[in-house]
Amino acid sequence: MRKLRIFAHISLDGIIEHDAPYKYGAWTAPYRGPVGMQLVLDAQGPQFDLLLGRKTYDLWSTYWPKAPSSPMADRINAATKYVATHRPESLAWGPVKDLGKDILAGVRNAKAVNGPDLILWGSTTLTSLLLAEGLVDEVVLITYPVLLGEGKRLFVDRDARELTFVSSASTPTGLLMNTYRYVGALPKT
Repeated sequence: MRKLRIFAHISLDGIIEHDAPYKYGAWTAPYRGPVGMQLVLDAQGPQFDLLLGRKTYDLWSTYWPKAPSSPMADRINAATKYVATHRPESLAWGPVKDLGKDILAGVRNAKAVNGPDLILWGSTTLTSLLLAEGLVDEVVLITYPVLLGEGKRLFVDRDARELTFVSSASTPTGLLMNTYRYVGALPKT
């Protein structure tokens, strides 16, 4: 069974995205660089498949297929995209597979197939659902040294969860990449 790993760019106060129009623009850009890109590439591995919500799939399909060749673009474009959608007939950027009407069964089936790790980028709806169902193996947080105050948070699940620290790496710009293994519900004392 392959791993399901959640990746997220996140501020110190837990924000992954801000509703447009956003006065801070691309808040991650000043902290990125060759070292940060290499950390992400190394953490993802040379091959992976993607698990995407429909909004993320639609957004990425307007950019990545046209992006210049690079290790990141080439890996993303080559990955099989497993998509949670009610409109599978409109999935054009491939290779692509619809998770089906029962998203949880679709994710379980995708995990059961031999292949590279599944990586989830972007979808807070899927993140919460998959954590609640215990389908997540690891969470990789790429944390930026900013406090945004408001916006979309990665973790909207209200249930307490336990993660175990696996590793950490940093860049000279203050970007931190922390990897955690999912344990399950936080025990009540």
